Amino acid sequence: MAEGIVYVDGEYFPADQAKISVFDHGLLYGDGVFEGIRFYNGRIFKLDRHIDRMYQSAQLIGLTPPVPRAKFREIILETTARSGLVDGYLRPLFTRGMGDLGLDPRKARAPSVVVICSTISLYGKKHETGLSAIVATLRRTPPESLNPNVKSLNYLNNILAKSEANARGADEAILLDLHGNVAEASADNIFAVRGGTVYAAPTTNSLVGITRETILELCDGRYPVKVEPFPVDFLYGSEEVFITGTGGEVAPVVEIEGRRIGDGRPGPVTRDLQKRYFELVRSTGTPIPSRGSGNAPQAVGAPTAT
Repeated sequence: MAEGIVYVDGEYFPADQAKISVFDHGLLYGDGVFEGIRFYNGRIFKLDRHIDRMYQSAQLIGLTPPVPRAKFREIILETTARSGLVDGYLRPLFTRGMGDLGLDPRKARAPSVVVICSTISLYGKKHETGLSAIVATLRRTPPESLNPNVKSLNYLNNILAKSEANARGADEAILLDLHGNVAEASADNIFAVRGGTVYAAPTTNSLVGITRETILELCDGRYPVKVEPFPVDFLYGSEEVFITGTGGEVAPVVEIEGRRIGDGRPGPVTRDLQKRYFELVRSTGTPIPSRGSGNAPQAVGAPTAT
């Protein structure tokens, strides 16, 4: 049985009873946007930053959110409180709403709001031992075709890359852009470490990741950072490689296309950033209110996102 609570257009349901119409354009065409948000120890990490990004995604596809930000924030907090979970994962969505079988967005009657509160586990013990990766044969959808800052409901490009990784016995897939530079993993940003310097792939063709932003904040004053394009060969020659994302958190990559990265084990910079990231997310964020408290919680100790 599915765990958690789901909010759908004004009502709360047990996770296994939540439904949307088969005529919803989010289902029919991937016409909508979403976020992935983690909460730890009863605090939602960077809630307001995630809400800002979701409203930006909606604006970029011309979808008017059906609720104002303050109300949406309340819905997320209430859904999380109703779940009873202390650690978990939130998946808020805006869909274009129910329409007909034509793709014209004007046919959708009104946008829908969904907030899923459940749990997620992507890499398990591989956070400790490290992931294997392949380089996907297909390329990342170019920004000329779809703005990478739209976190849309259509993830088929990413799913096909992940499917290729599965078929080839790897944990993850790395997508290159049309110029052969590293774009991202199937749902994560990518970093490399060389000579104590942390290299971040730019976000010209990948989502501006909130976990990525957090890692750059944690590097400040501790490790030099360079944000610049690099080919996959750059990863092969690096001492460390790691990926970041809300769902996947911070995960070392120790093998790419059968090539060992560094000594084939998670490196000291990755380990340090991973440790400090988990300390941060487990101690800061917006507190989840007690049911019926009527509180309007504010963020506690969370650093300002850049």
